[in-house]
Amino acid sequence: MDSRRSPAERAVLITDAQQSRIDEHNTRRKRYTITMGVRIVCLILAAFVYETVWLMAILVVLACVLPWMAVLIANDRPPKKAQRVSGLAHPAPDRAVDSGRPGRTIEG
Repeated sequence: MDSRRSPAERAVLITDAQQSRIDEHNTRRKRYTITMGVRIVCLILAAFVYETVWLMAILVVLACVLPWMAVLIANDRPPKKAQRVSGLAHPAPDRAVDSGRPGRTIEG
């Protein structure tokens, strides 16, 4: 959806259509940016609390792990919806059309 439009101008989603690729990419990019922002905050906090070694160590380890986590989270796509294909299912026996011919046999 376009965030510049007012709520009244946004299209109403009445189908089971998936989110557009552009919107999905923007959402994933936003998640990555937020995670990397948290990493920067961890590094800055670690610099300020260097006297408390255990807290500094936790913040540094977190800052080292966050880029890997950010990539995994940003590359994770939402699961595809299961679709039921009704055209391939066998009809119910009471709804099957009888051809009127007896079963074909192949004589050899």
